[in-house]
Amino acid sequence: MRAISIIMRDIRNCEYFRAMDGSTLCELLHPARQPSGVPVPEMEIPFSIAHAIIKPGETTKLHRLHRSVEIYYVLEGEGIISIDGESAPVHSGQVIYIHPGSTQQLRNTGNSILSILCIVHPMWRSEDEEVIEE
Repeated sequence: MRAISIIMRDIRNCEYFRAMDGSTLCELLHPARQPSGVPVPEMEIPFSIAHAIIKPGETTKLHRLHRSVEIYYVLEGEGIISIDGESAPVHSGQVIYIHPGSTQQLRNTGNSILSILCIVHPMWRSEDEEVIEE
């Protein structure tokens, strides 16, 4: 029998920090860690889910995940995504697939925050991410 049957995180109570790519990030579900003081339950998932915010006029650093697939679901806002040098406009309601090893960058071109749900498979690990100096 599992000790914890409901694992739930509320985005309104999430601890945000500046991520390696320069976005403001909150890890909603990550099988390897939880916020300080919260026990790490056994989560039988091979992926992680985070909420990223990019403020108006900001651009993430050019970066890549070497082994992980990333899926972005745009919750609100608008911007431009660049993947391997190809760019496209993004807006709320869109989903974006990013191949492992692809260079990527996201710029907020709107007047409000660009809010994105990020799913990473296998789960995000710092050793998998590379920030590329421009």
